[in-house]
Amino acid sequence: MNCSISGEVPEEPVVSKKSGLLYEKRLIERHIADYGKCPVTGDALAVDDIVPVKTGKIVKPRSLTAASIPGMLGMFQNEWDALMLSNFALEQQLHTARQELSHALYQHDAACRVIARLKKERDEARSLLAQAERQVPLPASTTTANVSALSNGKRAPEDEDMGPGSKRTRPGVSESTIAELTECNAALSQQRKKRQIPPTLAPIDALERYTQLSSHPLHKTNKPGIISIDINLSKDIVATGGIDSSAVIFDRTSGVILSTLSGHSKKVSSVKFVAPSNVILSGSADKTVRIWQGSEDGNYDCKHILKDHSAEVQAVTVHATNNYFVTASLDSTWCFYDLSSGLCLTQVEDTSNSMGYTSAAFHPDGLILGTGTTESTVRIWDVKSRGNVANFDGHTGAVTAISFSENGYFLATAAHDGVKLWDLRKLKNFRSFELYDQDTPTNSVDFDHSGSYLAIAGSDVRIYQVGSVKAEWNCIKTLPDLSGTGKATCVKFGSDAKYLAVGSLDRNLRIFGLPEEDASTES
Repeated sequence: MNCSISGEVPEEPVVSKKSGLLYEKRLIERHIADYGKCPVTGDALAVDDIVPVKTGKIVKPRSLTAASIPGMLGMFQNEWDALMLSNFALEQQLHTARQELSHALYQHDAACRVIARLKKERDEARSLLAQAERQVPLPASTTTANVSALSNGKRAPEDEDMGPGSKRTRPGVSESTIAELTECNAALSQQRKKRQIPPTLAPIDALERYTQLSSHPLHKTNKPGIISIDINLSKDIVATGGIDSSAVIFDRTSGVILSTLSGHSKKVSSVKFVAPSNVILSGSADKTVRIWQGSEDGNYDCKHILKDHSAEVQAVTVHATNNYFVTASLDSTWCFYDLSSGLCLTQVEDTSNSMGYTSAAFHPDGLILGTGTTESTVRIWDVKSRGNVANFDGHTGAVTAISFSENGYFLATAAHDGVKLWDLRKLKNFRSFELYDQDTPTNSVDFDHSGSYLAIAGSDVRIYQVGSVKAEWNCIKTLPDLSGTGKATCVKFGSDAKYLAVGSLDRNLRIFGLPEEDASTES
């Protein structure tokens, strides 16, 4: 007889008193311990209810299939067939799982694309809403409720001085402002006549020995690149604007980042210090200009977000009074602002310039503004009348940078074809530097504060001794671009030309100057 559970002849047979069924002892005891009932009838069953059956020694009969070679071969064949069928079923399941996974991944990718499209539509809607808000005058209560400003540009008041006709009202440049500009011009012109080269200026032989002193990774790695730079000469603090949409304030002496200004949504194309008031200006490709006010704890609060331009802001330049500044944009306009209020006094549109401005700088005396355009022309403006008084032609490609010499006589302009020097007294080009190949534009030019040296940045950085209209401008030093990108994007002299700050298309600010032992010997 066979076990009611396993169907095989039991080695230790037992019989249930209640049902009379035969079981293998170890199997029924384990079932009783787990369930406490008969596995066949389902009635309650205990160990005491089973009785051992005494039998003779059982010899298990040999299976008929294993009794002969043909039977064994048939058994092996059956097992092989079963294995193949099982393997086929597993392959089908794997194929089905792969199809389901592929479908799930496709759905996930489609969902990501939908989310990206919705975010883009949301951002466009927000942009249109912001433009609509700018074109509709807000009630005074709304403006008053929005006066709080948080650090690093998280939120700041937005100047909503709109007038009728869906255009901003511009109060214009008042007579008192013009008088202030004229008075500043007269004072600076008088000082310039008595101006002498400071004895602390770095000599030519010192610049010839300049080498890289340090390299500082200031910006993010996901969008590397420093494209604008400025230096607070009195405090030896450097500001850099990056492609990563942030501006960084860096203490060169200590090598410490003082603050990171976050708030712009696109690259920061221009940064400028307004030194006496501890203010920093930043212009961005997001069409805005931000005014940052420094505090005693080292942080900078965004006090104003200026939205007067309709295209990328390419340049910001500060007037010599430190009370006004100008912004230039690809929308073919430049704006004249009052610094304390952040109010745009006037916006000048150049109808003859259809491609927009790429650079701008005030003349040291403050009554002349120079602007570079995408159409390779340099336009000179009278700030008091806002009239275009002169144009310099001759470049090829957009004018990437302009810099006035402190002596007030020279203007250096950079473009795709190199650098041109202009005599402002005769309004003519007297010298040109074609430094790089036709695929490498010149990105930046900068006169040092004394007007003795000129730095040029492109695929490398070159320092020239400033001469005159007739005298040569000799190249003193050529500094290689150590970023590996082949593009030095911005350059700025430090105080007394004791060092040179260079930004490139990587995230590092590089400082070039004399090594410490050489500097101590010079001093």
